[in-house]
Amino acid sequence: MNATDRTPADLLGSALAADPGRPLVTFYDDATGERVELSVATFANWVAKTANLLQDELAAEPGDRVALLLPAHWQTAVWLLACASVGVVADVSGDPAAAEVVVSGPDTLEKARACSGARIALALRPLGGRFPQPPEGFADYAVEVPGQGDRFAPYVPVAPEAPALIVAGREFTGAEVVQRARAEATELGLTGPASRILSGLSYDTWEGLRAGLYGPLATGGSVVLCRNLDRVGDDALDKRVESERVTAIAR
Repeated sequence: MNATDRTPADLLGSALAADPGRPLVTFYDDATGERVELSVATFANWVAKTANLLQDELAAEPGDRVALLLPAHWQTAVWLLACASVGVVADVSGDPAAAEVVVSGPDTLEKARACSGARIALALRPLGGRFPQPPEGFADYAVEVPGQGDRFAPYVPVAPEAPALIVAGREFTGAEVVQRARAEATELGLTGPASRILSGLSYDTWEGLRAGLYGPLATGGSVVLCRNLDRVGDDALDKRVESERVTAIAR
């Protein structure tokens, strides 16, 4: 990866320039049987569309807070990088009442109603499907995002030293996210582009975000992100590790 990258969005840009066709995020939901694999290019396209939605449709500005009430999921990873691209603060499991925008999964809609600003709901259905009936008071992400542009440019350059992420009450700048992800990669077993980590950790801690997104992104590796991994037996997990060519595990 590029040693001059200073924000998570920079990391994604370098990954896209280096090898757009390689896998970046492979997602399993072991409650539904879903498996989705996103190449760097496909992931970056989702990020660009989501960042355009944030910046243009939701009028989010650098420094605004976006409460992400979402589980470990490939669409959550997209939102984290979209926030980094715009320069807004991604507040993971944060207080919706203190946020300008809230992004909610189907299980946290009532909590999300505390946000007086824009509200986006994700059905978290296979293939990014929409809600059968949009939740009242929310825009359906799956309806809003397809029409957004495939390229994104922030109106204001993102400052690496500006707040970028809040998780478990700790605030990080974009530069700190990159620095920590790089510094801690080796202890996760992420040693370079061939590394592929399987993570069953939640996204509501730095450890979960590090293993499930930022570490692989910072090292040119990839992640097999597993939701509801506790439903998988040892034999099935061993087969997944083999079939997905996993080199490290965080659970």
